[in-house]
Amino acid sequence: MNIRRVSFDHPDAVKLNDRVQLEYAERYQDEGDVTPLDAAMFKPPLGLYLIAYDEFGTPLATGGWRRQDLNDAGYSDGDAELKRMYVVPEARGLGLARRILAALEEDARQAGRVRMVLETGIKQPEAIGLYTSSGYEPCPKFGHYRFEELSRCFAKPLTV
Repeated sequence: MNIRRVSFDHPDAVKLNDRVQLEYAERYQDEGDVTPLDAAMFKPPLGLYLIAYDEFGTPLATGGWRRQDLNDAGYSDGDAELKRMYVVPEARGLGLARRILAALEEDARQAGRVRMVLETGIKQPEAIGLYTSSGYEPCPKFGHYRFEELSRCFAKPLTV
């Protein structure tokens, strides 16, 4: 696999984002994740967006982080928020999510962020399993879905 840094508005990122939005909509019977996002949020040093490609150049997995600091939505100074982690169904089980997660954590650490945070939902048990097995622990809710019953938030210190 080849993991590449891309912009959030790159055509492959848009394609994978459309696929994950469809999956969210199916799982939650709603319109998908409506958290406001734009490409500038993922431009270094404010964040990073990655796509994993196979040997044929097919995009298989994606993920990004964006800078967050203390605000009314429940973030803390030094936070890096994980967004749009996704692996296409036909490539699940290959360890791509773990590789992308590790790369994002390292990049956020190098950018001076002190904690990685994420929000997911209870209808994504495989995501919760990935994060808890990677050292993430439940934390107070934050972000766009902080008042939603199905939402769960997790955090992990980004220590050196």
